[in-house]
Amino acid sequence: MVLDFYGLREQPFGVTPDPRFLYLTPAHREALASMYYGIEAERGFLALIAKPGMGKTTLLFQLLQHFRPRARTAFVFQTQCTSREFMRFLLLEVGCELNEEQDLVNMHEVFNRCLLQEVQAGRRFIVVVDEAQNLDASALETVRLLSDFETPQAKLLQIVLSGQPELADKLSRPSLRQLRQRVSMLSTLAPLSPQEVAHYMNHRLRTAGRADATLFTAPAVQKISELSEGIPRNINNVCFNALSLGCALRQKTIDVDVLQQVAADFDLAGMCSEPGIRSFNRETVSLATAASEAQSLLARNNLRSNKSQHGELSNPEDALAFIQDFIQRFKKEQYFAN
Repeated sequence: MVLDFYGLREQPFGVTPDPRFLYLTPAHREALASMYYGIEAERGFLALIAKPGMGKTTLLFQLLQHFRPRARTAFVFQTQCTSREFMRFLLLEVGCELNEEQDLVNMHEVFNRCLLQEVQAGRRFIVVVDEAQNLDASALETVRLLSDFETPQAKLLQIVLSGQPELADKLSRPSLRQLRQRVSMLSTLAPLSPQEVAHYMNHRLRTAGRADATLFTAPAVQKISELSEGIPRNINNVCFNALSLGCALRQKTIDVDVLQQVAADFDLAGMCSEPGIRSFNRETVSLATAASEAQSLLARNNLRSNKSQHGELSNPEDALAFIQDFIQRFKKEQYFAN
């Protein structure tokens, strides 16, 4: 119903990592080019680290789609596992037959034979590990040992580790120094700017069959940029709900009023199990901190009844004015700090 109402062939803001909908911002383009080059140059270990929802998995699917005609590829995403389970997932992904009695050593032998077959056929072997931040230290060590499959002339296996910032935390540990040293190329992704959000939305709408870019008003696009913080997954969620609500309201164009209703529907504060629990964004927390610091400053200097460098603040009106001024200065300092 929504698709017909807005003249779409398919859902433009779905949750699956379909490479057809991939929009390459400069950061995404740079990350993809870096991984292309790293694999072509047989660098061995590559890493892609970014916040959740930035489009890492879609980018990885595009990477594998590029190399699949001339390489054996494996995509491992079940990473909350032991070392033995990881090897089992990997071997199943490349189509190797296993039995329950095989230990880790036997699994390595099976994988090595599979790897050598591909090399003899003149094909690359690429393993992508998604959500790698979930791997524990022993499983990461198992991944590192895979890189030992090499000849004096070349790396037989190209490995891409993809994960959230927690992966960087793990790679920084002294105990994983050997793995970190093997990561020869490191890429990341940045949130989309307001202009990139507009381009991203238009690209997905065109891919889904929308002939023009008049579905969302300019203020609505700006609102989506604010609500989503430039994170592609958030953009998809907001736009999906905006289209659903707009269709229900029979609005051919999505405006700010629709977005405000969507934002209200996403507010979890009223759904918390305890009435006292509230949700705050970063700015709210910062302002609360600023107000608290201003009040503490007033108390420390006894400014309610005594003169100081800030002047006479012996009445509530003067005290409130001082707090408000402090908060404004605090916001300005935070803006320039960021």
